[in-house]
Amino acid sequence: MPVVDVDPDALRRLTGHDEKDDEELKEDLFGLGLEFEGETEEGEFQLEFAPDRLDRLSVEGVARSLRYQYGDDRGVYVPNTNDPDWTIEVESSVPDERPFVTGAVVRDVNLDEAALDSLIQLQEKLHATMGRKRVKGAIGIHDLTMLKGRLASDDGGNSIRYVGVEPDGDTFVPLDSDRELTPGEVLTEHPTGEQYADIVADYERYPAIYDDIGLFSFPPVINGRRTEVSTDSRDLFVEMTGTDQWTIDKMLNIVCYALDARGATVEEVTVDYPDDPVYADESVERVDPGVDVVRPDLSTSEKHVTHERIEGLLGVNFDPDEVVDLLERSGLDATPEETDDGSVRYRVDVPPYRVDVLHPLDIVDDVGRAYGFNELAPQYPEVGTVGGRHARSNLEDAVRDQLVGLGFTDLLNFHMTNEAENYERMRVHPDEHDCVGAGEPVTITEPYSEDYTMVRSWALPSLAMVLENNTHRSYPQDIAEVGFAAEYDAGEDSYVGERHTVAGALARHDASYEDAKAVLQALAQDFDVALSTPPTEHPSFIDGRTASVVMDGEEVGVVGELHPAVLVEHDLELPVVAFEFRLDALK
Repeated sequence: MPVVDVDPDALRRLTGHDEKDDEELKEDLFGLGLEFEGETEEGEFQLEFAPDRLDRLSVEGVARSLRYQYGDDRGVYVPNTNDPDWTIEVESSVPDERPFVTGAVVRDVNLDEAALDSLIQLQEKLHATMGRKRVKGAIGIHDLTMLKGRLASDDGGNSIRYVGVEPDGDTFVPLDSDRELTPGEVLTEHPTGEQYADIVADYERYPAIYDDIGLFSFPPVINGRRTEVSTDSRDLFVEMTGTDQWTIDKMLNIVCYALDARGATVEEVTVDYPDDPVYADESVERVDPGVDVVRPDLSTSEKHVTHERIEGLLGVNFDPDEVVDLLERSGLDATPEETDDGSVRYRVDVPPYRVDVLHPLDIVDDVGRAYGFNELAPQYPEVGTVGGRHARSNLEDAVRDQLVGLGFTDLLNFHMTNEAENYERMRVHPDEHDCVGAGEPVTITEPYSEDYTMVRSWALPSLAMVLENNTHRSYPQDIAEVGFAAEYDAGEDSYVGERHTVAGALARHDASYEDAKAVLQALAQDFDVALSTPPTEHPSFIDGRTASVVMDGEEVGVVGELHPAVLVEHDLELPVVAFEFRLDALK
């Protein structure tokens, strides 16, 4: 989870509570769910954040939450904005992979060293979280006085252009440099360019932002030195580009709220999209062709939660007025409504910086936190049963014990993975439904990391990754896992077909098919099931050295010698034999 440095003196100043000493602040911060991890050499608090409350990635956001906790602020706050004077013109040459842009003008901001450091930290923490290391969204902040806009329309406004350029196109002086470089040269000759080169490496054209003077921003890599922000900057231009409009709009809201807390005035910006946009990713949120959008979008969203659900989850009896009070102390607005059956439901307005409120349970969590989780009285559940281990859990332990007895090292791997590890590196295609490990994946709609985008459909890729990471260790390496896997199943209410699986791999210089089959025969004998292994084909295994695992007449898995292409893909230089089958086959 992200760790943010927060100046306690700035917290006292921004909250208006100079009487709070450091220990009191730490206790109040813990009440917000912020873990104190230590102090920097300068005496700043190092706070660990839950990844959902991204609006607290700056001292301004933390101070806002504390003011609500203290009762100094109540309800939804939305900054006033001035009408737009600037336009971002999006041209059709923009790279298909990064078609979206948003922005805002921020005027009269007071940037001392501490405020500038906080702004830079917020920018980088948002890059690392919502922006997915700048892949999904990247932020550029510029000194507005150094921009020269050209006339955007008949009303006399100013405009800049978001375009696509050739790698060896126009030059500019990037930050931390003293010479002009083309975008292509930035990726090979500038340290920041080298760090983020992979994001745009496959683009035919690179994203670029121009004013009337020339190129001043190369998103998502680096800004130009001409518009660098300093403590002397008073008016800022904030632009963000990305692969998803919702993501960069929410990132922009968080930045605007932080600058508003410093006394700045937010001014809207018009984004003028082309009449014929092209989207490389068909799953991203769209913007209608030729439509002008005004940003930042500071509109509130609306959620609903019942009084019964709040009381049932928290175990506390509330009056409706108490619930409204607690929600207002969380920075929300709530209106109780009577439903047709006479119960109470709340219409809750959510401010635009709260990207974490997606479900009624998030509202209940806010009520509980404002009430104080430490104030909740423990209660025995009203059930008359005695707990015990699930039969499947007993079976899992029994299988693990047998595998360990056969010389295997027992593993516990992540259930989350990505399509490349689960399918491509194992030479499996998800459409091959009769193939072990194939099947339509259970994917995450908004994954926080590109490394974990789906639930694994089989465990063998996890074992291959362990062997890949253990090439520096001695052999033989016999590893096994009894774990979870899933695939899309339209017949299930949840559309997820869950199962538990047994997988093993033996990596040694003389590994052969017979070694893996011997393990299966031992397990079948221990659990009193009939085993047969008729020949079959599987893309992860060598033809002629692969068999189906059939237990009590039902085909439940596969066993064989891993294909050389799979070994090369995982940098393995020894033969590997492996097997995988359904756990329930051993019942």
